[in-house]
Amino acid sequence: MTTASLTRDRQVSPVFLGLVAIMAVTGWAVWTQYATSAGFAIFLFVVSGWIVSLCLHEYAHARTALHGGDITVGAKGYLTLNPLKYTNAVLSIVLPVIFVILGGIGLPGGAVFIERGRIHGRLKHSLISAAGPLVNVLFALALMLPFTFGVLDSAPVAFRAALAFLAFLQVTAAILNLMPVPGLDGYGVIEPWLSYGIRRQLEPFAPFGLMAVFGLLWVPSISAHFFDAIHAIMQVFQVSDYYSSLGSSWFRFWNGSPFSS
Repeated sequence: MTTASLTRDRQVSPVFLGLVAIMAVTGWAVWTQYATSAGFAIFLFVVSGWIVSLCLHEYAHARTALHGGDITVGAKGYLTLNPLKYTNAVLSIVLPVIFVILGGIGLPGGAVFIERGRIHGRLKHSLISAAGPLVNVLFALALMLPFTFGVLDSAPVAFRAALAFLAFLQVTAAILNLMPVPGLDGYGVIEPWLSYGIRRQLEPFAPFGLMAVFGLLWVPSISAHFFDAIHAIMQVFQVSDYYSSLGSSWFRFWNGSPFSS
């Protein structure tokens, strides 16, 4: 493989840069209240930020796989951060965005295709699976720590609400992804350490793991405990339920939620 092709395989995609630009511009619009419709600006800020985090999540899987031995991830375009290069853009991007819009849940997306046969060592396989959720954890920390240290005390309420809601999505995505359920990254972390027989027994359930988890979240008692845990985590970082709920309300600008500074 030539140096030119290696550079092209790892060059950041204009699509990703465009998403970052949208996030930056709409974040500025929310901060300054420049936009005519502040609710719409919050919507664009959160959605673009959410897609950026999904791109970084998948990139982390691919980059760790590259260092683990799968040299094919570059040719597949996974190292360019281009969401259109994923094996299933609907599962990786479209479906998670729809669930954010409809339910305000940071639903884990689909995965990049890693050629696991090229990777040797159980620890490497576990690290590849763990890399994605760890990005969500880091993203959540980056959004919540400004609340913890009082950096945003004088920031506009709308901006604090938008950041809090985006942080809420990151925390939910991290928790859901790390569940040891077949088909999710949490199971991928422990799978290499299970016996062959157990892996064979659980393998048929992998395509349904995410649907099963989402179905359980529709059970009121389970949903209440889950979201209570999310809010408890955020309160440790001094991100109040008030701001995340306010951000969620303004995010759904089509409901006519009032906006005030």
